[in-house]
Amino acid sequence: MSKLDKFKRKKKTEENGFSSISDLMSGLMIIFLFISVAFMSRVVDENIKIKKQQETVENIVETYEENKVNLYDDLYNEFKSDMNGWDMEIDKDGTIRFKEPDVYFEKGKSELKDEFKEILNSFFPRYIKLVYDNYKDNVNEIRIEGHTSSEWEENSTKKESYFGNMELSQDRTRNVLNYVMNMDELQVYEDWLIDNITANGMSYSKRILKEDNTEDESASRRVEFKIITNSEETINDILDNYNE
Repeated sequence: MSKLDKFKRKKKTEENGFSSISDLMSGLMIIFLFISVAFMSRVVDENIKIKKQQETVENIVETYEENKVNLYDDLYNEFKSDMNGWDMEIDKDGTIRFKEPDVYFEKGKSELKDEFKEILNSFFPRYIKLVYDNYKDNVNEIRIEGHTSSEWEENSTKKESYFGNMELSQDRTRNVLNYVMNMDELQVYEDWLIDNITANGMSYSKRILKEDNTEDESASRRVEFKIITNSEETINDILDNYNE
């Protein structure tokens, strides 16, 4: 083989080598391009997901806060002229609290006193009408809660005091429920109330404390009306929309 032929063959081999390397680099560039596009697409998707999660949380908070504010405003406007006379207060979450225990029951007894019946005669029909007309689709439960102090018979143990007050608070709330459910003007709401209202004796599990962390026995003895909303269902609806 002549030197010229050897030179040509060497040159061709080198060209083939360079071509192979070029093809390999082109292939790698394409692979890297696909990886980059996939990565960027994933980043975009993650950003969209995060934004949707933020919007979901904002919707949940906004819905909850709006319902809570509206409920408080409506209850306050309805009962503001009665609150002092009834020694009643309304929490920002819509809980209505009657705070004068001597008006409701005799000490250690569960029968409603006449003074409390008069308050309920005015309060409860207006309360149910307001809730039913404006919030019945948001209500999961209307809860009547009876709370006691930790006082009980002398020399009783802590557990005896707890269960004795539990029985007393349950009897009291059941009597309140029985009284209001038999009001003539509430018969139109009977089916709805049966589905949504409950009586709950709490004993002294939620007693009120003074600033020095000792029990305020008078304040602990109280009756509360609470509206438990179906906020969980609302949250689930929002999350369902997010998942879609």
